[in-house]
Formats: sequence, C-alpha cells, structure tokens
Amino acid sequence: MPGTFEPLPGGGAAVALDDVEISIIRSLAVQLLELIGPGPGEDASDDPLAELFAEGPSEPPSDPVLKRLFPDAYSDPEGTPEAKEAEEQRAYSSEFRRYTENDLRAGKRDNALAVIRSLDALSPVGDGGAVLKLSTEESRQWLGSLNDLRLAIGSRLEITDEEDTDLLYRLPDEDPRKPMVMAYLWLGGLQETLVSTLLP
Repeated sequence: MPGTFEPLPGGGAAVALDDVEISIIRSLAVQLLELIGPGPGEDASDDPLAELFAEGPSEPPSDPVLKRLFPDAYSDPEGTPEAKEAEEQRAYSSEFRRYTENDLRAGKRDNALAVIRSLDALSPVGDGGAVLKLSTEESRQWLGSLNDLRLAIGSRLEITDEEDTDLLYRLPDEDPRKPMVMAYLWLGGLQETLVSTLLP
C-alpha cells in the first residue's frame, strides 16, 4: 500500500504516508486555501441570506493559477473567434462566473479543508508516518483537492499539454523547478490510484 491508494472493504480508500508526504500534502492544501481566499461573508457578517444572494466576481482572476482553477465557461477552443463572437463569449462567461464562482470556490475550500482535517487526525504508527483511511465521501473530496493541487502546480510549471509533461521527466536535477515537478508527478500517481478505488 505505500504510496498508492487501495480500496477498503465496504467503500473508501487507504494509503500509507510517511511524515514527509503528510507534511507536503498538508502544506500544499494550506497554500491552496490561501490562494482561493475566504468566501463571501466570511470576513463580514454571519448573515446566511446575505451569503446566499451574494454575487461572485464577473471578471476572470488575474492570477494564472486561479484562471486555471476557475476558467471561463464560454471560450472557443479552436482558436481566436471573430470580434463580435468573442464579445458575446466574454459576456456569457462574465454572467456565468457571477452566479457560479462563489459556489465553486466554496467547494474547493471544503475539499482542501477535508484534506487538512483528515491529515491532522492521523495517528502515527511505527517508525513515523501513518495509514490514512478515507470514507467514500472523503475520497471524493481528496480527489477534488488533488486535482486542484495538480492544476495549480501545472499552471506554475506552464504545463498545457501531454508534451509538456513528457519534458518534465527530462529536467536536470539542478533545475529549480524539479521539486515542483516531483510533487506534480507524485500527486498524479496518488490521484490515479484514488480514482481506481472509486470505480465500480
């Protein structure tokens, strides 16, 4: 089980993590929380109605990682659209973002918090490390957060397609991106094995 998620009887998944792995995942999840930021009303009043009717931003984020985590809903994947079509796409994306981004941010925050809380609840075993056991719901939250972490790191590494990923394997050890690359690939392995535990 070391380094890979395995299914638990009755649902859920388990993985053995050492102290360094626990620390890395927790640190990345905390950084993700800081990047996503507080939700509407979290730093204002506790009025649930105000939060329910709060509108989100209408413009895409300027940070490239947040752009990757919260992409425009309407865009032309085939290339640059005509000016009128591009203007319509921006208007539709703006409207969609205004009514959905707050919920998307809340979901990503909840997933990252679930990762942190489950790691904080671990009991050490043997010579360091622990076995993390997740319910099916916790597995889904972990899967969402692992995906967000890989998107964030991939954005910082400027990975846009499979060819970019292939180049990462050939980076020299002295390249300053190497630790991020190792985290990106390792999280990908965790994500892949976690997905397999959720398949019927």
